Amino acid sequence: MQPEKFYYDNKIVRNFGIATIVWGIIGMTVGLIAAIQLFKPAMNMGNQYTTFGRIRPLHTNAVIFAFVGNAIFMGVYYSLQRLLKARMFSNFLSNVHFWGWQLIIVSAVITLPLGFTSSHEYAELEWPIDIAITIIWVVFGINMFGTIFKRRERHLYVAIWFYIATFVTIAVLHIVNSFELPVSAFKSYMVYAGVQDALVQWWYGHNAVAFFLTTPYLGMMYYFLPKMANRPIYSYKLSILHFWALIFIYIWAGPHHLLYTTLPSWAQSLGIVFSIMLIAPSWGGMINGLLTLRGAWDKVRDDVVLKFMVVGLTAYGMATFEGPMLSFKQINGLAHFTDWIVAHVHVGALGWNGFLTFAILYWVLPRIYKTQLYSKKMAAFHFWIGTLGILFYAIPMYWAGFTQGLMLKEFTPEGILKYPNFLETTLRIIPMHVMRSIGGTFYLLGVIVMAYNLARTMMQGKLVANEAAESMPLEPVNEVTDGGWHRKLERRPIQLMVAALIVILIGTVIELMPTMTISSNVPTIASVKPYTPLELQGRDIYIREGCSNCHSQTVRPFRSETERYGEYSKAGEFVYDHPFLWGSKRTGPDLAREGQKYGNAWHYNHMMDPRLMSPGSIMPNYDWLLTQTLDTTTTGTKINAMRTLGVPYAPGYENKANADLNKQAQEIAENLGKDKIKVKNDKEIIAIIAYLQRLGTDVKANKTANK
Repeated sequence: MQPEKFYYDNKIVRNFGIATIVWGIIGMTVGLIAAIQLFKPAMNMGNQYTTFGRIRPLHTNAVIFAFVGNAIFMGVYYSLQRLLKARMFSNFLSNVHFWGWQLIIVSAVITLPLGFTSSHEYAELEWPIDIAITIIWVVFGINMFGTIFKRRERHLYVAIWFYIATFVTIAVLHIVNSFELPVSAFKSYMVYAGVQDALVQWWYGHNAVAFFLTTPYLGMMYYFLPKMANRPIYSYKLSILHFWALIFIYIWAGPHHLLYTTLPSWAQSLGIVFSIMLIAPSWGGMINGLLTLRGAWDKVRDDVVLKFMVVGLTAYGMATFEGPMLSFKQINGLAHFTDWIVAHVHVGALGWNGFLTFAILYWVLPRIYKTQLYSKKMAAFHFWIGTLGILFYAIPMYWAGFTQGLMLKEFTPEGILKYPNFLETTLRIIPMHVMRSIGGTFYLLGVIVMAYNLARTMMQGKLVANEAAESMPLEPVNEVTDGGWHRKLERRPIQLMVAALIVILIGTVIELMPTMTISSNVPTIASVKPYTPLELQGRDIYIREGCSNCHSQTVRPFRSETERYGEYSKAGEFVYDHPFLWGSKRTGPDLAREGQKYGNAWHYNHMMDPRLMSPGSIMPNYDWLLTQTLDTTTTGTKINAMRTLGVPYAPGYENKANADLNKQAQEIAENLGKDKIKVKNDKEIIAIIAYLQRLGTDVKANKTANK
């Protein structure tokens, strides 16, 4: 039997590699601007398109789906072809995948600053873009499995297991979390409401980290680290245990983002138990990687690419140790909603995802251009300035988190809150935010140096777009005598995919279905009524401006929180909230009980210039709300959509909704007039005041109305 000749497609690898670098610089620059905005409000630039609330999701989407996403596809397209001894299934699908993904990213860059957002964290993109993501993900899957089917290597190496699990799980996560009812071309309401929506969102949010930021990177680690070190992976058996345990346990851990909320306690407990268990398979992967380098530490000392890998794996170990620790209720009660979580996330993002990506870029691009890296000194500078950037970023954020968490819980000997004003904690941690921005600058500088270094590397070489290779064709295998059960499974990609799907669906069904289908898990409150048309419009403006990126809307059952904010939150308060707006970070105070706390004039002035009412506030001005006219042409459509989702608006109410809207708006405008504030009743500020004044008032009106 003669070997078959074929060609690896390096052009698609190069394309994704360049996109990784470009989007990395863009996403990190936006992140740096957002970081500076948190201590210098003028950096919000005085317009509605560049406020923190709008560019924060732009930063997260650009870094996760543009930088990391393109890096995943670069690594997968490079390693998959070589592991399978086959060219990618279809050049056409490869190009559709590449350009489709870039167009999705561009659409995010356009729509998020314009305020088109679902408000679901890491899934803010609106429904037309969600459909595009689904199509491109299917294109990627067809291309990947088509390549697997035409392989010349029967055994599917461990990296491919992780790629398959990534594909199937991200598909499930994206589809379930994107159940939304379109209202217009760029506006939708989530099908789920309140507690149910929160559970689905953080089942998705946690597992987007698991199956987009972790499993594909573990697959790339299993391929590239042995190649870089020229050593076999430490333990094949450990890789089997690592893979199956990780994908089974990870899917259960989402509820640890919702501890002390109104999520049923049994779901919170499941999240805690599986989060703690998660440390074992996570560290199993880290250990398997680091022990691959046993006896090769002299090479690590001299090879900057391996240095990136080692620090990346160490950061992975730190982040996956800290995650389970944060799921302990005592620690979570202090850390959640503070900058501690920001530090935790960025240790993983900057260290694990960032450094592994840099290592792969430095290793792959010179090889497909058949040249040497332009400057090893620049790469070494990048390593050290990047490492310094991580330290300058993470340490101040941990410090800020500890400071804020402890201040917010402190009482005087007389039993009253020592720091009743949330702003006191904000002002105290500003120096740490300044240091964080310095760390971000260092890290970004390293990426820019890398971009220059790799650009010069590509200029001095020549891309081998079609790299010649040869391999023996696939031979029949004796299934009776050749290998055990797992070895057989490794040769059957469809069975492997189905097994991975079953494993991740077990936890999904057990956690989600009871809350979705058993009404007693979400008790109602008789006094809680649907939003008025004006309040509904105001809520949509609140979502558009990204207010939930800084303000939570759930009061946890701690004395420190009930003293500061009011009665703790109940599940029945949120049954008409499509989507939920509990938030994940308190840059400002919780707003769950904001209604009637201040007068309408206070809210008007606070939106016009927050520093008038709260000296030292880092909140941007929202003065455009005072002049922009509220679009009431959508009111009837929104009422219809909400009724479809189960909100009890009376049949035909959409026809008189605007009349009620105008009546309530006129009342607010007249009330403002008493404070010598002249504003027309058709301005957006009226709607958002109506919404803020409604928050929490249903329960205040009748605290004993449970039924």
